[in-house]
Amino acid sequence: MQKIETVQEFEQLSETNSRFFFMKHSLTCPVSSNAFSEYQAFLNKHEEEDGYYLAVQESRELSNHIAEKYGIKHESPQAFLFIEGKPGWNASHWNITETELNKL
Repeated sequence: MQKIETVQEFEQLSETNSRFFFMKHSLTCPVSSNAFSEYQAFLNKHEEEDGYYLAVQESRELSNHIAEKYGIKHESPQAFLFIEGKPGWNASHWNITETELNKL
């Protein structure tokens, strides 16, 4: 799992990866901490999947860019599956679980 911090890094990621998971994570929210643990557990068991994240407090510009570009209201925590440069799935808060991610 790799941390992405800038709009430029994210755009390059979108252009070069046809499928990847991405998570907006809050460093101070207990719900986000739980969702991040579920996300990590999923990625640890599925090494073939590419996983990335941002810390909302550190990358507000990128977080806003994703919300505006794709027309998906910002929430934190929020997880996405990008397919061919577009969100094919997204969920927030308690809906981010290893079980749900396994279905994708």
